Amino acid sequence: MQPGLWKIIKEEIRIWRVGVFPGIIIIALVIVARLSGLMQSLEWLAFDSLLRLRPEEPIDERIVIVGINQDDRLTNFPMSDQDLAALLWKLHRCQPRVIGVDIYRNFPVNPGHTELVEAFKNIKNLIFIEKVLPKQIAPPPNLSFEQIGFADQITDGDGKLRRSLLIIPTSQGDKFSFSLRLAEIYLTHQDISFKNSSMDGTTIHFGNLALPKLFPNSGGYVQTDATGVQVLLNFRSGRKRFRTISLNDINSSKFNSEWLRDRIVILGITYPSHKDLMNTSTIPSSQPIKRPIYGVEIQAHAVSQIVSAVLDDRPLLNTWSDGWEYLWIFAWGFLGIAIARLSKSPLANLIIVGTTTSSLVVASYLLLTWGWWVPVIPTIIVLTLNGIELTALYQCDKALRSGIKARQDVIERTFETIHNGPLQSLAKVLKMVRGEDLPIKELLPELEKELDKLNHELRGIYDFLQREHPTQDSSLYLGNTLVLNLQDPLHEILYQVYSHTLARDFPCFRTIKVKIRTFEPIDERYLSIQEKQGLCRFLEEALCNVGKHATGVTRLEVTCFSSEGWYTLSIIDDGLGVNSSREGRGTQQFRNLAKQLKGKFQRVPFSSRGTICELSWPITKFWYSNK
Repeated sequence: MQPGLWKIIKEEIRIWRVGVFPGIIIIALVIVARLSGLMQSLEWLAFDSLLRLRPEEPIDERIVIVGINQDDRLTNFPMSDQDLAALLWKLHRCQPRVIGVDIYRNFPVNPGHTELVEAFKNIKNLIFIEKVLPKQIAPPPNLSFEQIGFADQITDGDGKLRRSLLIIPTSQGDKFSFSLRLAEIYLTHQDISFKNSSMDGTTIHFGNLALPKLFPNSGGYVQTDATGVQVLLNFRSGRKRFRTISLNDINSSKFNSEWLRDRIVILGITYPSHKDLMNTSTIPSSQPIKRPIYGVEIQAHAVSQIVSAVLDDRPLLNTWSDGWEYLWIFAWGFLGIAIARLSKSPLANLIIVGTTTSSLVVASYLLLTWGWWVPVIPTIIVLTLNGIELTALYQCDKALRSGIKARQDVIERTFETIHNGPLQSLAKVLKMVRGEDLPIKELLPELEKELDKLNHELRGIYDFLQREHPTQDSSLYLGNTLVLNLQDPLHEILYQVYSHTLARDFPCFRTIKVKIRTFEPIDERYLSIQEKQGLCRFLEEALCNVGKHATGVTRLEVTCFSSEGWYTLSIIDDGLGVNSSREGRGTQQFRNLAKQLKGKFQRVPFSSRGTICELSWPITKFWYSNK
């Protein structure tokens, strides 16, 4: 792996680490909140809302409700055994597959009890209800065990019904629900067998179809009462779900008998004062004020979902295992971390998070229409919190790193200015003191002159930094109040650096007899201001080294040219130079500049005498967009 690529990878890892740890903490807190049940009500609300958005389904023609409503003028209520027996015979003559009576009948209601008992004996496809939980209401005593189903339902903590209770274990053995009995008889006529197996997790099979059992932590539930065998209740959508015929229509024969033939007929109460009502938010209502639905309608929905699943492949509501659900939450939470990292601006972040959240809701809705209830609220929370809140953390980290880099750039630039100016003068002073070539009387005036020059240089740098903030890289200070505009063409700037540096009072410059300079115009499109500044400092430092160390130099050649796809800035002298294996600060800067330019740097002896200092970089930088 290339060193540059590895550096980029390490930097990305460092940046990601800024948000990953807080993001995972947020995910963990949301998961803990979900496990504790704090989100259960919100998940129920989301579940109901998505179910209401489903497209309208056609009426289930297999089920007919015979409703005793407030317009059916009954002299006495409950209905007498005589009237009930007459109604059952009338329905039986229409040849339905099964007749379910969602009315408790645990005691005789004379007159006509003998007639009702006779109907029980002769109408074999009758199913009556009983109540098992918590207070029992017995079924009619004259019916077999197979003709009885319990009508009990279990509502959630908010009073809404979302599940169907199918089997209850009792001291007398397992008891089956009213809806399960109706579905069993109807499907038996289709040669589809019913099997109850307590050895597996689904328990109930109709043919090859297994009804997905509800567990205490299924879907949005947390430690719920999963007594017996329960399934999620997949209500039919739409304004009209089942054909409903009133008792008056039956008694006056104002109905088509074909509506009942081979159907599931459910007889029940359909007026509010009877209190046989259930609350649910999953069914859209045409009324401005949402009303509870009647118990007989609940039974119709419970039967319909089983029969439709077996015969029409209509999906039953199922849930993932806990592991997959929490993996789903973690995946969306990590996506939020990625969005926060990759967003370039707060506005873009809001747009991306909003779009992604909408996609999450749509995906959850589609999964629900296919029969899968997945966590919605926890995923929205981890996605939005990580996607929006972590953006501020990433921006803060970016600003902090930018500030540190700016400060480092200021330090580097200021040091370069001091290094190529005052420090060169100070080195000259130290060389004069250590050389002891001059007597003290001659040395002092020279030292005073050089120190005064050093004083002016330092003050000049201070004035420059006061006048132009160091982070504004559009200018270059060379001393003696000379400030170069880095926006100018590079070959012109290099010439000014060359001229100014050679005018400085370095001892080796005095012996130069031949000066050759060539600065060709170059393509600057791929050079940043900082890189142009670096090239100028390179030229200045290399010339200063010639002036200080190239003893006996007589020839100096300075060129900037292009050849074979490369630009080269070269400084060649024929002086003695300095033989040292230790790299100074200037050499380190040159190597860093070459690395930044994706180029090469060398300082090597030239022929038998002299030194070549050279910096080369490619003309076309295809990698520039990745800088």
